[in-house]
Amino acid sequence: MRRWVMGLALAGIVPPAAAQQASPTVMVEMTTTAGPIRLELDRDHAPATTANFLRYVDGKRLDGTSFYRAAHLGEGIGLLQGGIRDDPKRRLPPVRHEATDATGLAHVDGAISMARGRPGSATGDFFVILGTVAYLDADPSRSGDKAGYAVFGRVVGGMDVVRRIWGAPRSATAGPAATRGEMLAAPVRILSARRLP
Repeated sequence: MRRWVMGLALAGIVPPAAAQQASPTVMVEMTTTAGPIRLELDRDHAPATTANFLRYVDGKRLDGTSFYRAAHLGEGIGLLQGGIRDDPKRRLPPVRHEATDATGLAHVDGAISMARGRPGSATGDFFVILGTVAYLDADPSRSGDKAGYAVFGRVVGGMDVVRRIWGAPRSATAGPAATRGEMLAAPVRILSARRLP
């Protein structure tokens, strides 16, 4: 069906917007001072979270932000966090939580997921997974916060850039106590984030 709609769009029979809506994924390229990172967002499985991220992309609210946190959880395993750092001038209303046990997505190498406090509080901060970090997935058998984090896509180009940023020096003193030792000594700027055709 999607190929048929795309074919009609190419033939000029249906508007390109209709063909774009038929696509289950959206491509976004981030240009950083360390190099480009290309993302494939999964609006088929995580529509609300993808739409939220695209609000920041389309509104250019990620331009001039940074990757600022590199959590090392094992050999080659961890997460690289970036985004608005909860800047009230950039922040939009939070998005409803799409748990991994509902979406079928998982925190595997290259996955992109939303940072949050409580479920339903995610705004414009996100992280990329290095390796597999299964404990970030939803787990109904766990006590306390069982909802995990909301995966909404994956890196499809530039994982070498992600790993290079993740491996950069970290400050021993910067950041709140919960993330002490994980904050990058020199955050890497996100110059722009744009949808790709």
